[in-house]
Amino acid sequence: MSEVLKIGFLGAGKMATALASGFVATGKLKPQNLIGSDPYPEALQVFKENTGGQITDKNTDVARDADLLFLAVKPDKVADALDSIQRYWRESHCLISIVAGAKLDQLAAHLPAGARILRVMPNTPALVGSSASAFALGEFATRVDAEITTSLLNSVGITEEVREHLLDAVTGLSGSGPAFVYQFIEALSDGGVASGLPRELATKLAAQTVAGAAKMVLETGIHPGQLKDAVTSPGGTTIEGVHELEKGGLRATTMNAVRAAAAKSRKLGRPRSKGRLGKIS
Repeated sequence: MSEVLKIGFLGAGKMATALASGFVATGKLKPQNLIGSDPYPEALQVFKENTGGQITDKNTDVARDADLLFLAVKPDKVADALDSIQRYWRESHCLISIVAGAKLDQLAAHLPAGARILRVMPNTPALVGSSASAFALGEFATRVDAEITTSLLNSVGITEEVREHLLDAVTGLSGSGPAFVYQFIEALSDGGVASGLPRELATKLAAQTVAGAAKMVLETGIHPGQLKDAVTSPGGTTIEGVHELEKGGLRATTMNAVRAAAAKSRKLGRPRSKGRLGKIS
């Protein structure tokens, strides 16, 4: 696939750069088969430095040169980006949108009839090969499109195909989740420093602890609650800490954070006028 398929990014921001860098780093895509567009020179420079791909400030260049188009703009820029490439759309094109809240029918309204569209929610750990992604197929997208998308996303982590109505929940969980986990790692590190550890060591131990715990869940298939029970000895240190987390409402607060992010994703997808996406508020 990487030998013949040229991939273009409409928008070259952080998420686009994370995905493109991951595709190149894993050998899934060669830099010469990659192009990204963005109105901001700074974003383009970072994209080029990290991927080795071509850059341009014109979306039309991407539409002309690429076969598979990743839409990676802000929600309020979707209509303008897609309208700008309509006349360059080819039957061989496929659009993969990573825009939070942008629904398949809203995207289709700005492209020729029968356009093949997929909606994807990845996350930034794609940069280190550990993304958690989910995607939904549009009406005219094919199984081949699904296979290509799966192959690309699996090269930078894991991916699951879902029904579109679940993607807002995916956005709240894995799309926004890394930020929640970073806060938790920072808090663990702060706790270590408060207990006497040097900051660098505390952060390293905190990050590895989270990574190791996540790996245990993924590789053993054991419910997180059971794994938690296995390390909470009667009257021990861990259960004392777990008690404090319960008093602080860690679980309820985390659930609320995911639900709030999912609700925001749904809000972003509500049209302000026919065929146009809602703006970020």
